[in-house]
Amino acid sequence: MTLFVRIREICYSVNQSERSSLAEGATGQSPFQRGVYPKAQVLNRFIAKLIDLLIVAAASKLVPPVGVLAGLAYILLADGFGGGRSVGKRLIGLQTIVPRAREPAGFRESIIRNLPCGLAQLAFEIPYVGWIGWGAVLSLEALLVVGNEQGRRLGDELAKTQVLESGQLEMPD
Repeated sequence: MTLFVRIREICYSVNQSERSSLAEGATGQSPFQRGVYPKAQVLNRFIAKLIDLLIVAAASKLVPPVGVLAGLAYILLADGFGGGRSVGKRLIGLQTIVPRAREPAGFRESIIRNLPCGLAQLAFEIPYVGWIGWGAVLSLEALLVVGNEQGRRLGDELAKTQVLESGQLEMPD
């Protein structure tokens, strides 16, 4: 069986029988079977989050008292719609998954993983101090995405999720 792996726009063909790694040899499972997936491109994640934040900002400004709550609801629930894909992720081609279950994130995982961003959005409504807190939380989340081997931020660690390029979930066993 041949496995096709796409890494940064280069496609490699690896014969399944020739594949071996230390992790696979030690556990008897391939990385995909253990729920280990390659990290999504960081720039794509930032662009998708920017699109989602623009939607939240638009909702907050259109109808001020209700818009803030609508924006917060969007932040918390966005990754639960359409197979783990918010509007930003759908446009950029990303997907939020639960690696161990090998399925897209649902509303429960979406709420848990986006709770830090939701709290930051609530803090943003407080002038000056809230703006600093918002920037600090988003900066921490961004640093974790860049520094983590699987691109998992604090919310991903809490919800046990990961963001992938769309289509990676259907990798063969």
